[in-house]
Amino acid sequence: MTRQNVNDLLAFLAVARERSFTRAAARLGVSQSALSHTIRQLEARLGVRLLTRTTRAVAPTEAGERLLERIGPHFDQIEVEIDALNDLREKPAGTVRIVASDYAINNVLWPKLRSVLPRYPDIKVELLLDNGLTDIVTGRYDAGVRMGEQLAKDMISARIGPDFRFAVVGSRTYFDAHPTPSKPQDLMQHQCINYRFPTSGALYVWEFEDNGREIKVRVDGQLVFNNIFHVLEAALAGCGLAYVPEEIALSQIEEGRLQRVLQGWSPYWDGYHLYYPSRRQSSPAFVALVNALRHRI
Repeated sequence: MTRQNVNDLLAFLAVARERSFTRAAARLGVSQSALSHTIRQLEARLGVRLLTRTTRAVAPTEAGERLLERIGPHFDQIEVEIDALNDLREKPAGTVRIVASDYAINNVLWPKLRSVLPRYPDIKVELLLDNGLTDIVTGRYDAGVRMGEQLAKDMISARIGPDFRFAVVGSRTYFDAHPTPSKPQDLMQHQCINYRFPTSGALYVWEFEDNGREIKVRVDGQLVFNNIFHVLEAALAGCGLAYVPEEIALSQIEEGRLQRVLQGWSPYWDGYHLYYPSRRQSSPAFVALVNALRHRI
């Protein structure tokens, strides 16, 4: 159906509902003669008479009544949906889908969202767990969360977390049976719990720093996970040493359930950022969430 066909149908609906060419023309912002010409063209194209015209009134014919009943509700629904979109532009409402790692959801996003969402009852947030480097455009997500150095250059980003570092930890029972490592290279003689990247399938190489010099150690052990919290649980069970974000291990370290080693060798990493395509049209809901999640020193 061409755009002209749609305009002609809208003209018919106006006349049929107003029962007057004069009132319908005023409503549509056109002249009465132009409106009458449009209706005659529509009737000629359809091959049926839609309106009965007298000197006193205008009324739909049987064919006109049928057309009014069939297409009228559809155009009404279109207007309702357009009005709903206008509402979205004026107030924060709608669904925002964010993909992030297990650690980012648990320790960066959720602590802020649980205090923010009550202020925006019309916003829905969908958090999708993915420890891989997911393409948010292909996946049709509104945004993703990554560490600063992992961001693509064509993305807009907002820092949502402070710099952080990893910690090498093991249980007391593990260290009762194994010596304490004094340097990163000593880890190759230990049972270590590995983490596998879901996207590439590669094992994470433990990263350290010595006076600005980067040190990478490929560790070995009996266990491999692709969930950082499972790595931590295995360390608590005495299965070996784990390399996990410092924050998730602090309470266990303070309680004496875990012992931290090689602390002076652990560098700080660029914190987490919320990122999204530069070409997206940001809704009020998305803008409100970005501002609420933004990290403030």
